[in-house]
Amino acid sequence: MPEPAKQDGAVQTPARHTINQDGVRAAIRLFLESIGEDPNRPGLQETPDRVARACEEIFGGLSKEPQEVFDKHFDVDTDDMILVRDIHFYSICEHHLLPFFGMAHIGYIPQKGKVVGLSKIARLVEVYARRPQVQEQLTEQIADALVKYAGARGVIIVLEAQHMCMTMRGVQKTEAKTVTSAIRGMMRNPGTRSEAMRLILDSKV
Repeated sequence: MPEPAKQDGAVQTPARHTINQDGVRAAIRLFLESIGEDPNRPGLQETPDRVARACEEIFGGLSKEPQEVFDKHFDVDTDDMILVRDIHFYSICEHHLLPFFGMAHIGYIPQKGKVVGLSKIARLVEVYARRPQVQEQLTEQIADALVKYAGARGVIIVLEAQHMCMTMRGVQKTEAKTVTSAIRGMMRNPGTRSEAMRLILDSKV
């Protein structure tokens, strides 16, 4: 999505993306007809409306920019690693429009005296997860945003998720999980990376 424009030294808020609810309703009616269903039967009459309303939440990340998450920071005298793990997320696979969901574990090394609120980390995940996505890209986007917008000197991201496009269709492997990671900056140091992975893996003991 486009970066905010600058004017007279100020950062301008980007134009908001909005869901075209009429378009969603029409598309869902056509979809139901195309799979051989009757969108006028009692059980489906309100389905286009329900899907249109649900899209506002499911794809809410399309109307948000990651820099908005980091509108403030806390002056804390630390530059040690901060780790937030077990952040549940839900997203939609852009290839099949089926859900994938799981947990994100996020560690970062802040600039000294520039710590972001813990809830901001979870909100950043939501900004990117609530868009049509692939897990690999989602992992990279979160890492890059922490560096670019939060000023993190080091970042480690580990995402583990189940994909309905693997469980409902195709190979139909119901227990399969996909794990992706991204590492930036000081987290590439072997000792720091090992410490972060130990803390992440401790959540599974």
